Amino acid sequence: MNAPSAAEIEAARAALAKALRVVVLTGAGVSAESGIPTFRGAGGLWKQFRAEDLATPIAFGRDPRLVWEWYAWRREEVRKCRPNAAHVALARWMLSRPGVTLVSQNVDDLHERAAREVAGDADVASRGLPIKLHGSLFHDRCARCNHRVEGGPVNAASVETLPHCPECGGLMRPDVVWFGEMLPARAVEAAFAAAAEAEACLVVGTTGAVYPAAGVAHAAKGAGASVVIVDPAATELDAIADVRLHGAAGELLPPILAG
Repeated sequence: MNAPSAAEIEAARAALAKALRVVVLTGAGVSAESGIPTFRGAGGLWKQFRAEDLATPIAFGRDPRLVWEWYAWRREEVRKCRPNAAHVALARWMLSRPGVTLVSQNVDDLHERAAREVAGDADVASRGLPIKLHGSLFHDRCARCNHRVEGGPVNAASVETLPHCPECGGLMRPDVVWFGEMLPARAVEAAFAAAAEAEACLVVGTTGAVYPAAGVAHAAKGAGASVVIVDPAATELDAIADVRLHGAAGELLPPILAG
């Protein structure tokens, strides 16, 4: 497909600029530009591993050491990556204006790092943090009592060396949403509340195939919001787009969110 024209980029910029309240929905495609492989599509992580072997409660119950070994590897891979131009443009835009809510399906910390880099102050950066629908790769949760902590180094040599809960002594697990699990209720409620009040919805780097996350865009559209979609490939949300731009988020978001 041809690159978006200047007029198309301006249409997207105008739709977002005039909105007092905006909800932004991001997916794996944003982080893929930083070198993090996606779960779906060519080169995705599922090309090397089967989901049922690694990312389900059953898999964790069967072999927590194997699951933790994989997640420890993922943490190290993500730490090597840096926020790209799309993350930075979103962070700068959010921190420069009120009324923007970022909802992300990503479990990495690149949105958070971008906000800290742009703000240079932890309190200011907190305004640019996303609602994380699928949890955080860098946090742990007790499989017994649900106590949450920031994740530290993981020694996956044996079950005994894995992280254990400081509250109850139970085995900790990655604080991410696995297949077959419900999304965190508070995050979902906050995301849909923002969608219901949005005057514009920016969708970046997601196929729109995963629910309830994709429902955020539909909820915003139903509330009267203009929908702007940025993605290099076709998505299942294209039919509701008011402005559809085909291309990489790192190339398109800086001019769209400028000014």
